[in-house]
Amino acid sequence: MARTADRPAQEALLSRAVWDVLAHQGLERLTIRAVAAAAGCTTGLVMHRFPHRRALLLHARRLLHERTRARVEALEASANSPREALRAVLRQGLALDDELRTESTVWVGFLAAAVADEELIAQHRANNQAWRHRITRLVGAAAPDWPADRAESVAATLIALVEGAGALGSGDPAGYPPAAQERMLDDTLAAYGLALVC
Repeated sequence: MARTADRPAQEALLSRAVWDVLAHQGLERLTIRAVAAAAGCTTGLVMHRFPHRRALLLHARRLLHERTRARVEALEASANSPREALRAVLRQGLALDDELRTESTVWVGFLAAAVADEELIAQHRANNQAWRHRITRLVGAAAPDWPADRAESVAATLIALVEGAGALGSGDPAGYPPAAQERMLDDTLAAYGLALVC
């Protein structure tokens, strides 16, 4: 990569390289050297933006949040009803395809990496809190007669379901195939009276 490249272009290239390493090599192999190789640049250039591995981890966690946030916002905006929005957004927590399986695996890896790191765990918790607020709001819209505490409780249950199924599906796709994960989601939504109305 030329040194004269503009900063936004360099940052976009390095971000793509960070995600490429995460997606194909895993969190444990996310190093400055691996990112440089994926970006086709020098380690010095990577270190100018990310001076140490921890900076790479923080950036990668932000990338995961930004990717998923942008996708669920688009899904929510395009939904025809609150229940459709709720289901579409929750589906993104499942391991239904290669992209979602990778994101689920990366999410679990970040949780493990964050246990002993105050800054990483703070970022992890903040992003999870934003997710919980979104699902609680969507549940409230899908069941407007419910009291706020019921919407919050059901949202927490739905989050636990999709994130648990996503983690299991990413680690054991044959044991938790996409169709089974979606059936679990639909059965749970139906049990709470939140199924899509045909």
